[in-house]
Amino acid sequence: MTHIVLAETTASVSELKKNPMGTVAAGEGFPVAILNRNEPAFYCIPAKAYEALMDKLEDMELNAIAEARQKDGKAPVEVSLDDL
Repeated sequence: MTHIVLAETTASVSELKKNPMGTVAAGEGFPVAILNRNEPAFYCIPAKAYEALMDKLEDMELNAIAEARQKDGKAPVEVSLDDL
């Protein structure tokens, strides 16, 4: 059975237990796929990468809201940033 691994770096659960911070560092800022019996069990993601991911998701959600509001048929209201 094949499994998709969405990371360039992998480590076993045993390696993670022995040296957690070393395992994270091995990814050089990118996710590390943690394997259990050669199957991806979870991804170990550095805090900065996770924060960037959450920021990107928030931007996508806000874009979807803005696009939905543009399509609601109402005329846009102009405001200046100073008024906010």
